[in-house]
Amino acid sequence: MSFLSGAFLLFFPVVTVVYFSLPQRLRWGWLLFASYFFYMSWNPWYGLLLFSATGITYLSGRLIGRAGALPDARRAAGIKKAAVAVSFVCCLGILSAFKYLRFFSGLFADALSLFGIAAAPVDLGAALPVGISFYTFQALTYPVDVYRGDVRPQRHFGKYALYVSFFPQLVSGPIEKSKEMLAQFDEEHRFDYNRVRRGLLFMLWGYFEKMVVADRLAVPVNTVFSSPGKYAGPQVAVAAVFFALEIYCDFAGYSNIAVGAAQVLGFRMNRNFDRPYFSLSIRDFWRRWHITLGSWFRDYLYIPLGGNRCSRARHCWNLFVVFAVCGLWHGASLTFVVWGALHGLYQIFGVLLKPAGRRISEALRFRPDSAAGRLARGLFTFALVDFAWIFFRAATFSDAFTLIGGLFRPADPAGGALFSLGLTPPEFAAALAGIAVVLLVDWCGERTDVRSLILNRNTAFRWSFYLAAALVILIFGIYGSEYTAQQFIYQQF
Repeated sequence: MSFLSGAFLLFFPVVTVVYFSLPQRLRWGWLLFASYFFYMSWNPWYGLLLFSATGITYLSGRLIGRAGALPDARRAAGIKKAAVAVSFVCCLGILSAFKYLRFFSGLFADALSLFGIAAAPVDLGAALPVGISFYTFQALTYPVDVYRGDVRPQRHFGKYALYVSFFPQLVSGPIEKSKEMLAQFDEEHRFDYNRVRRGLLFMLWGYFEKMVVADRLAVPVNTVFSSPGKYAGPQVAVAAVFFALEIYCDFAGYSNIAVGAAQVLGFRMNRNFDRPYFSLSIRDFWRRWHITLGSWFRDYLYIPLGGNRCSRARHCWNLFVVFAVCGLWHGASLTFVVWGALHGLYQIFGVLLKPAGRRISEALRFRPDSAAGRLARGLFTFALVDFAWIFFRAATFSDAFTLIGGLFRPADPAGGALFSLGLTPPEFAAALAGIAVVLLVDWCGERTDVRSLILNRNTAFRWSFYLAAALVILIFGIYGSEYTAQQFIYQQF
């Protein structure tokens, strides 16, 4: 059941009304039922995978808790480490079987072919279960948090199962840590009009980002990336820039709908994006982009590897490993690994060249924090990010290099230039207008809380705004019988 479906527009109000109508002791059960119903509407068998990840990590947490009561500290520490290791091996094993088995077995088959040995990749023949990467990572935070003492072992299996399966963030995040989310299922959430309207406004903005902006930008992006050799020059440049904005509006749109839906029900979830294309460095970009995934890799991989509290060479290696793994998490393809590795290299060069950059700036009397300096740094950061997105979006390495080469070839004047990419001039203008609105809201958001500006106005203004926003989505949104709305991009991961 997608957030874009008519079924969800019926499902969510029913869930909300019933939730606030039930006594506190029954609410967790209702949300758990609704969450499994939501997830199994894609495929009933998906519920077994979700339940497996839940059961494995729950039992691991209970074992860690019991080990803590043993008088032999050395034995207790060994049991705790073993419990965490088993939960990771089992959960990542299930994830790998569905997501990476064909990829790695294909690499192995290619290696054998170099020695004249014929082998075929192993394929389960099953589609990648929706959201498996997200809920697997969320479930794995629990045994680690229990091991570190950040959260007490959860005795109530049902409430723990709800933490793993909570429907707003189940399919594409945000990835919530158990120490931040689990206790909220014991809280009593009363109906609060102000909280509900803030949540609904968040959802409304998410639908605008997805349906009005992202899905319209997807048309020229799909046109160019599906036939990379056919386009060149400004056509490729526009498609690359449009994809950067498409994936942002698509994923931020999902996250805003998820955070807003949770807020309506009384739950606090972390924001996943903080105006990433206003970043002034790649490091700053990763503080603002997919924040909860970045936080997961920082806390559960980067810091255990040693972080930056080690030699410079080891620090650079840690950065490279984390971002390469981050790329692999996104998809079973070398193009994703290269995308992640590029971001790792960007960060490494940032660390290594920082002293030289400071000396050059002083020699040229260039002030990085001046208005011109910030603009230059922002544009340079966006150019690096956008270049890496080409590998993320391209189907193959060949396609990626064809597109990169196409950037430096002039477009065919007979090809209709930008208006041959699937959007008519009015549609292209609507796409640019949508981009302008998103960037304007992000720019204002650097300085003030935009939602509060709207919600603190008088009733006539607020309801005029709600009606106008709904009409914009209905009129300019991409949907209907002649168009199948794009699924959220990150549902593929």
